[in-house]
Amino acid sequence: MDLDAYVNEHGGQWRRLERLARRRRLPAAEVDELVALYQRAGTHLSVIRSRSPDPALVARLTRIVLSARATLTGTPVFSWRAVGQFFTADFPAAVRAAWRWWCAVATVFTVLSLALMQYVAGHPEVQTAMMSPQDIDKLVNQDFAGYYSQYGPQNFALEVWTHNALLTGACLAAGVVLLPVLYLLWGNAVNLGVVGGIMIGNGHGAEFFGLVTPHGLLELTAVFVAAGTGLRVGWSWIAPGPDRTRGQSLTAAARSAMPVALGLACVLAVSGLLEAFVTPSPLPTAARVGTGLVVWLAFLGYVVVCGRRRPSGIGDG
Repeated sequence: MDLDAYVNEHGGQWRRLERLARRRRLPAAEVDELVALYQRAGTHLSVIRSRSPDPALVARLTRIVLSARATLTGTPVFSWRAVGQFFTADFPAAVRAAWRWWCAVATVFTVLSLALMQYVAGHPEVQTAMMSPQDIDKLVNQDFAGYYSQYGPQNFALEVWTHNALLTGACLAAGVVLLPVLYLLWGNAVNLGVVGGIMIGNGHGAEFFGLVTPHGLLELTAVFVAAGTGLRVGWSWIAPGPDRTRGQSLTAAARSAMPVALGLACVLAVSGLLEAFVTPSPLPTAARVGTGLVVWLAFLGYVVVCGRRRPSGIGDG
């Protein structure tokens, strides 16, 4: 193919397409012209790539075609209305849709953690099998409380936020195969149960709950929501129901879970602020616990009230 002759023949159409693609508003006739030129330029680009792939020309024509496509399809525009729709309907509705799942996760996790705490607290030999007496003494009298104030509040808030966001993201993503979520929950329940049991068994139970509760209520609820939503996605292809294929059921469940990931990142940012600024603060224990309790109840109320505004495609499950 004579590339120079091809460019001379069609170059005028490309330049015209480039000029039209740069305009913000086009009358109907020019929109029709833009569509026709876009289709021709796409064909020309395909011909050049297959017969005489000159890199500079291919790059130029690709840019023109992409610019025209963007003009035809429109560019996404940021909208505060969409942000409001997400936080007042999409996210709370997605959380509420999976409430049976994450409430079940919360119940099992809480019962298991408390049972482990009681067992470890009542069996000193179990404590010493896991940690040396020196390490237990250091944990109880220094490390546990010191953990919340070892870094600057702003740095600590960012650290716990990213850590918890990764955990909830893993629960959501791994839910499709179920078992990894159960493993993550088991690991966290054991860790909480063992540490809590050691603290309680050594007379520091009030300190343990006084430090964990202010941020833990909201933080653990976010983990439960992520795990429950992830398990719901996994169960959707195991038991799709009579009206859907496994693929359709999985697609619908995954789509309804997508708002949860972004929404929980915001929830965990709040719990990170609580953990960094409220938990280690010099406020009385009742004030710190009360603050965490109010924030947690506000979140649950938000889900119950705003979750009633159910977007299409999100249903109870």
